[in-house]
Amino acid sequence: MKKWLLILALSGCLWAEEGVKQAVFDLTTGSIKTFEKKVLQGIAYHKSHYEGKLEKLDAAVVIHGDAYKFFIKDLKNSPYKNDTKLAAAQDQLSKRIAAMAHTYEVEFLMCEAGMKANKIDPSTLYGFVKLVPNSTIGLIDKQNEHFAYVPIH
Repeated sequence: MKKWLLILALSGCLWAEEGVKQAVFDLTTGSIKTFEKKVLQGIAYHKSHYEGKLEKLDAAVVIHGDAYKFFIKDLKNSPYKNDTKLAAAQDQLSKRIAAMAHTYEVEFLMCEAGMKANKIDPSTLYGFVKLVPNSTIGLIDKQNEHFAYVPIH
């Protein structure tokens, strides 16, 4: 019996990497202000917080709703071509989003079903954006990998 308890205790250590937190952000907002505050500033802040505690935060963002527009590199050939506020902010946003993906290692997952419904061509997306069949599947998968759920609306 003691052997089995020891095996179970040790196997639990294999499933959870010590000192690593995980969060999946459910991003649906189309507000530039909210996107900047909750994603671009917020995730960087949260990662810094855990690094200060000698821990790590793995972050993933599931993109759907009105949030598609932030991840399109070619607005002219998208449903957002007439969004003047987005066009004015796009150069700055694109650099900051790329930094999130590369420097902060944030995983960006976009709902493919919603892309099709909104007629968004996958070739117009930033290269670091990965597609998931739909947002629910992306959220389920991440939560089953023990990522905490964080809504951003």
